Amino acid sequence: MKQNRLILAFRFGCIALFSLICLNGHAQNQPKSLKRIIIDAGHGGTDPGAKGKYSTEAAVSLAISLKLEDYIRQSLPDVEVVMTRTTDLFSSVVEKAKFANQAKGDLFVCIHTNSAGPLKKKELIGYVNKTYYVKKGGKKRKVTRKVPNYKTTYSPNPARGTETYIYGVGKSDERKEVADDMVDEMVEKLDSVSERQIKELNKNADPTRSMMASLLTQQYFQRAASLALTIEEEFKNAGRISREAKQRPKGIWVLQAVAMPAVLVETGFLSNPEDEDYLNSEAGQKEICEVITKSLIRYKFSLENQQKNNVK
Repeated sequence: MKQNRLILAFRFGCIALFSLICLNGHAQNQPKSLKRIIIDAGHGGTDPGAKGKYSTEAAVSLAISLKLEDYIRQSLPDVEVVMTRTTDLFSSVVEKAKFANQAKGDLFVCIHTNSAGPLKKKELIGYVNKTYYVKKGGKKRKVTRKVPNYKTTYSPNPARGTETYIYGVGKSDERKEVADDMVDEMVEKLDSVSERQIKELNKNADPTRSMMASLLTQQYFQRAASLALTIEEEFKNAGRISREAKQRPKGIWVLQAVAMPAVLVETGFLSNPEDEDYLNSEAGQKEICEVITKSLIRYKFSLENQQKNNVK
């Protein structure tokens, strides 16, 4: 009996290993060309996002996104562009992620604007007498002592420039769930794995599925990181202040919930008067779209080169 259980365990292990090899090969050989980009204009409708002196994040993000759509169509005619919104409409991040996944995009690009709160300065301007009472031995005694007196002032935050965010790899349950769903789709498409093997994999090889989901997550992360670095490099080349590509594991749920590489571009600070004027100008929006489009061209070229090298 014990021997039978060992044989059965060995068979399940072989099935799991074989399936993992097949899944891994399928993942590595997925088409890496860029066919469909989802453009998400941040906020909208009842959610204006960050506010400047005269403009909102929702309005500026939409204006830039609509221009970016045209730039991509002209520069990459073989790439389909899908917009999460084209008007002043609110959709939750859950709805946006669901929309992007149903559209089966190859890349998700969020367009946002940034904001920074005023700087707080606390300055000692002298001392004042403070009187209070202390109780000792059942009697109250009046005490006066000097305490520091501070003056608090606020000044505009000078922060300006661009930032491009990606999700924090390995820190998102949402991302793992999405990747696990992708494994389901990949398993169904594998001709080299029999129906019986698929059933055994689903029943007995949870660790294998977990490894596959992790592999997909890593691939998304690497591609997103590559694009984020490229975008910030192109902003520097254009003369913008770059605050670099960054990971932010919390606060950008939608990046973690889409089944594709994803970046969020903070195009400037509405809290900075110079940046706000730039973000609302035709020249500024044009430059932003040119930078992002150049980055997408480089990203697509890189993916296609990888695909050619894998074929060789």
